[in-house]
Amino acid sequence: MKNKFVKAIFAVVLGSALFTSCKPKNSGDAVSGDAAQKAYVAPGKYDEFYNFVSGGFSGQLSVYGLPSGRLFRVIPVFSVDPEKGWGYSEETKPMLNTSNGFVPWDDLHHTEMSQTNGEVDGRWVFGNANNTPRIARIDLKTFKTAEIIELPNSGGNHSSPFITENTEYVVAGTRFSVPPDYTNGDVAINTYKENFKGHISFVKVGKEGEMDLAFQIVTPGVNFDLSHAGKGKSHGWFFFSCYNTEQANTLLEVNASQRDKDFIMAVNWKKAEEYIKAGKGKKQSVKYAHNKWNEKTHSATSEMKNEVLVLDAAALKDICYMIPCPKSPHGCDVDPTGEYIVGSGKLAALIPVFSFDKLMGAIKDKKFEGDYGGIPVVKYEAALHGEVQKPGLGPLHTEFDGKGNAYTTFFVSSEVVKWDIKTLKVLDRVPTYYSVGHLCIPGGDSKKPFGKYLIAYNKITKDRYLPTGPELAQSAQIFDISGDKMQLILDFPTIGEPHYAQAAPADLIRNNGQLKFYKIADNNHPFVTKGEKEAKVVREGNKVHVYMTSIRSHFAPDNIEGIKLGDEVYFHVTNLEQDWDVPHGFAIKGADNGELLIMPGETTTLKWIPKKTGMYPMYCTDFCSALHQEMQGYVRVSPAGSSVPLTWSVGTNLPKATK
Repeated sequence: MKNKFVKAIFAVVLGSALFTSCKPKNSGDAVSGDAAQKAYVAPGKYDEFYNFVSGGFSGQLSVYGLPSGRLFRVIPVFSVDPEKGWGYSEETKPMLNTSNGFVPWDDLHHTEMSQTNGEVDGRWVFGNANNTPRIARIDLKTFKTAEIIELPNSGGNHSSPFITENTEYVVAGTRFSVPPDYTNGDVAINTYKENFKGHISFVKVGKEGEMDLAFQIVTPGVNFDLSHAGKGKSHGWFFFSCYNTEQANTLLEVNASQRDKDFIMAVNWKKAEEYIKAGKGKKQSVKYAHNKWNEKTHSATSEMKNEVLVLDAAALKDICYMIPCPKSPHGCDVDPTGEYIVGSGKLAALIPVFSFDKLMGAIKDKKFEGDYGGIPVVKYEAALHGEVQKPGLGPLHTEFDGKGNAYTTFFVSSEVVKWDIKTLKVLDRVPTYYSVGHLCIPGGDSKKPFGKYLIAYNKITKDRYLPTGPELAQSAQIFDISGDKMQLILDFPTIGEPHYAQAAPADLIRNNGQLKFYKIADNNHPFVTKGEKEAKVVREGNKVHVYMTSIRSHFAPDNIEGIKLGDEVYFHVTNLEQDWDVPHGFAIKGADNGELLIMPGETTTLKWIPKKTGMYPMYCTDFCSALHQEMQGYVRVSPAGSSVPLTWSVGTNLPKATK
């Protein structure tokens, strides 16, 4: 039996190779004559949509315009970024703190926009850290990461960060089940079935976006792949795709693909809330970091927390239910009405669509076929709306246009397929280039999709762009879906490996009170310098604090002497500009971290430890005016124990006049 399965896997892999090395069928007429016109955004004109795309292994979030495919910004989230000083400046370092210490990189797979009444509201974007499990909230008034919370009891954070329809919670499921943090994790790996557990985290989101780990649900040791919340009639429920129900711990490509069906886990989070209020949650000792950015002090803080409330799904029989789903399900998507739940088995030759109404009926009538780790298993047919037959090879992800249509990506056959949610009939299919993963329709996972465009995020490009050595550019493609037939209108390269993405109308976001500059009067940074007259240099033992200002086109002070070997120098630079989009940079020779990029009215700190005596130029790194080149200065470093006094100046330290 196992040999047959291995052969089947080999056939799938071979088929995938063939599809990725050869052009898809009908690709010659995939782009029609008016495609360029539909994707064209004239100089000076705005795009219709913002597209927030995960950077995958880059750890960052990228912002593109639709339909132009133009890259507007890369927002640092989980990885250090020299361009913006993220993770290098003293103020931002706490944002990358974890229970494992400072972690300068992670793997951002999925993005999720905040919603109100099930509709995208343009306030925040959430992102997941897949490696060291965390959730980040990006504020769309500043396009800056505002908060990061670590998730305990998790060995990976892939099924994340998906939200409930009023952003009550952002929810995450562990990718790799592991022994819980509150138990002894020093166990043999092959005791997986006895000692490994999964945890689902419910992070409460406040009115201002502030996050708090409200509770977790402990589950059998499966891998949670992806998830989506119910909406409308199914609000109060959450759905997770599960694989490795075999609970394998080695060679998962074979040992975690044995079963004909794995599961979609349905979680009644409203019922879980009731149990928490009734005192059914058990406090467990854990350790996790909660990092917050303060816009008034222009700095971050990191707090280490040591407790979490945990509910046991096996003991509380009515909060979790397993729905059988073929085979090794990846995507788990809910249509705009909240009635249909789409499971996408990577190794299945069909798409199962489940009915929420039928699921509720099956639970009420106890149409179960035993349990899995103490969780009731609903009979497949009792919850099934129907199956999309022969849709393609390797279904992964589904989104919706709000017109009764679903769109699913197929990794192996490299295509996007459009089908009718109620009748389950295939309506259209288009090739992609190649091996498509996620897709995005603006608002496509909300109650009110904006439709018009579909963006496919592909894993392989092969012949699409100019070659760049062994690694080729990652790829996205835009399709016009406003008509009955999908039309490819543009493809464009992306940063990192794009996984999930979300998009929303530009006007919804650019008119949300976006910050243009920080008011100097409101700057409460502890080392702010609100004018040149306040610029100074203060020694505190071997620590030297430079209170510095920057304005077009000079620093104050720009001449500093009396720094000694062994000193730690902190440049606290305040950008005095009060004009939109006039940042200044700051860098000094020999700095072993990064430069600073200081927004108008902001204060940012660079720590510098000189390694040898001599003269060190400093300069502005961000072109700011016609005299940008002249925006520079000098720091003199003398030996330890030197008698050179600490002095600073701007505009006065000139050679004495000669007679």
